[in-house]
Amino acid sequence: MSDIPGELPPDWPTTEAEARAVQDALRESVVRDEAGPPPGAPLVAVGVDVAYDDERDVVAAAAVALDADTCEVLEETTAVGRVAFPYVPGLLAFREIPTVLAALGRLERTPGLVVCDGYGLAHPRRFGLASHLGVLTGLPTIGVAKNPFAFRHEPPGPRRGDSSPLLDGDEEVGRALRTRDGVKPVFVSVGHRVSLDGACAHVLRLTRGYRLPETTRRADALCRAALKRS
Repeated sequence: MSDIPGELPPDWPTTEAEARAVQDALRESVVRDEAGPPPGAPLVAVGVDVAYDDERDVVAAAAVALDADTCEVLEETTAVGRVAFPYVPGLLAFREIPTVLAALGRLERTPGLVVCDGYGLAHPRRFGLASHLGVLTGLPTIGVAKNPFAFRHEPPGPRRGDSSPLLDGDEEVGRALRTRDGVKPVFVSVGHRVSLDGACAHVLRLTRGYRLPETTRRADALCRAALKRS
């Protein structure tokens, strides 16, 4: 692909201290007291994901819009860019957000919900990719991660829909959610403008026969394909 940009957005942080300052400033804008889109209502749900080529310092992002009722793909877009920040745990969003925003910006449909492969409030600084992306776009966002990061949880019950709190000390930062009977859970957290109950309901609605929601599965495959073409 030929859309690898050579420059980052103006004032994009280049040091850990600058990135943490951005997180501190933007974290105050996270909206936690909205229910978000009703889980049973018509909804365009957009999954976003990224894939890296570390040798070339390139990241590919994908945005896949689905009908939440049928999980039919309505639209899909990609963008390929330079990795925007060094690898630093807790600051991974800064590596990929410019390219993710480029992919989202190419959608013709307006997302009713954005599902990120990663974390929202379940983040050491309470500002993972889902929260960061939500604040920048104003869109309702949630994070769905494959592992619990550094947080603790009791195993949820064995059936689809069973959940348990994901805890940092006594604070619930997300939930371990069983999306298939007897299969290990995913880890759901609020990003922006969605309740935790709503986030879990949306994840179950978007999960069809696999552990991960279709938004994540489709975006994962698409960004990998875009990286191979780049």
